[in-house]
Amino acid sequence: MDRGSLLSIGLGGLSMLRGLAGLGGALAMVWSSGSEAAEATGPAANGWKVLEPVTYENLSVFPVVGGSGADTSGFITLDEALASGEAVVTEQGGEMIRRTRDGRPTPLIFPQGGGASVNRLVLINRSKRPLVLLAGEVVSGGKQDRVIAKDRIVAPGAEPLPLDVFCVEQGRWSAGAQFASSKLMAHPSVREKAAVERKQDEVWAAVRSGTTARSADPSAAPARIAMSELNATVAESGTVAYAKIYDNSRVGQSAAAFAEEMERRFRRATKGQQVLGVVVAYGGEVVWSDLFASAQLFERYWPKLVRSYSVEALTRAQSKEQASVADAREFLQPLKGRESVESEPGVYRWRQVTEGRYAEIELEALQPKEMKLHWMKVHRTS
Repeated sequence: MDRGSLLSIGLGGLSMLRGLAGLGGALAMVWSSGSEAAEATGPAANGWKVLEPVTYENLSVFPVVGGSGADTSGFITLDEALASGEAVVTEQGGEMIRRTRDGRPTPLIFPQGGGASVNRLVLINRSKRPLVLLAGEVVSGGKQDRVIAKDRIVAPGAEPLPLDVFCVEQGRWSAGAQFASSKLMAHPSVREKAAVERKQDEVWAAVRSGTTARSADPSAAPARIAMSELNATVAESGTVAYAKIYDNSRVGQSAAAFAEEMERRFRRATKGQQVLGVVVAYGGEVVWSDLFASAQLFERYWPKLVRSYSVEALTRAQSKEQASVADAREFLQPLKGRESVESEPGVYRWRQVTEGRYAEIELEALQPKEMKLHWMKVHRTS
C-alpha cells in the first residue's frame, strides 16, 4: 500500500487524534444556536456571524462572514488545475503522460492491466501546490461524465491516484479517455447521494428526478421545472447526462437566470464583507451548508455553488415559508452521532459524522499547517 493509502480510524483512535491534533475546539466551523454556553465557542468567540438571508423565490442563502480566515493561496482547485494542465484525469487503464525530474515526458499506464471502471478514475497532480477535490465536482469527458465522490487533498508530486467517482451520465460509454473541467458542482440532491449515501443507483436516480426531497409544506406550489422538462434531452441523446440539464433550453435558461439573480442579490448584500461560506434553505427548511477556511477560497467555488443551489431550487416545491437566522444557526450545531475518519499522513484528514437525518463532512489540510479547508452539513433526503 503506497503513501497515499487511507488509514481508517475507529472511535477510540478518533479520541486519540483529537488529543494529538488539538481538536478540542477544532470544529471552528460550527456555530452556536445562541445559548450562553454555546456562544462561548460559537460565532462571538470565533469572530463569525450568520447574516440575514439573501432570498429569491424559494431559495434563501445565509452568508457566514468573519475575518479573512486562513491563507489558502497555496492550494489549487480542480477546475484551475485541469484548465492549466497542472492536473490530468483519465479513465483507469488509460495512457497518461508523466514528466520525469529532467522534464522528459514518460507514458504511463495505471494501474497495470486495469480496465476502465465506472466508479474509478486516475488523477495526477502535476502542480507544485496541493490539489483540493470536493465531493460533487463534475468532470466531463472520458467514457462517461463523473462526479467526485469524496473531499480530499492530493499532494504535489504524488503517485497517480485512484480516484473514487460516480457516473452522472447513464447510457453513454464511448471511446474517450481524458477529462476536462465542467465548471459544474452537482446540485444538493445529487451531491448528497454521492458524498453521503455513496450509492451509484441513487446518484442516477437523483440526476433523473432533479430533487429527492419531498416538501413538508402542504400549501407548497409545484416546482418551477417539471421532471419531464429536466430530462427532455434524454430521448434525443439516449443518455441521462448531468451536464445536459444546462443544455436543455428551458432548464438551462431558467437555471442561468435564477443563479444570476441570486448572485447579484448576494453580492449586493455582502459587499465589503469577508464571506467564508453559506447556509442554504428551500422554503422554511434549512438543508445544506458549505463553509471554507477563507473568503478567498469560498470565492473560487461560489460561481458553481450558486448554480448548483439554483438548480435544486427550480426542482423543489415553491413554498412561501422562509427559514430564519436562528434556524441557520441551529443547523450549524455539531452532530454527536457515528463518526468515521480517514487520513493521508502529512496531507489531509477527512471526517464524517452522521446523526439521524443529518450528516457533516470536514476536510482538514495537514500541510503547510493544519487548517479546516471545507466543512459541509447536509439534511439528508433519505
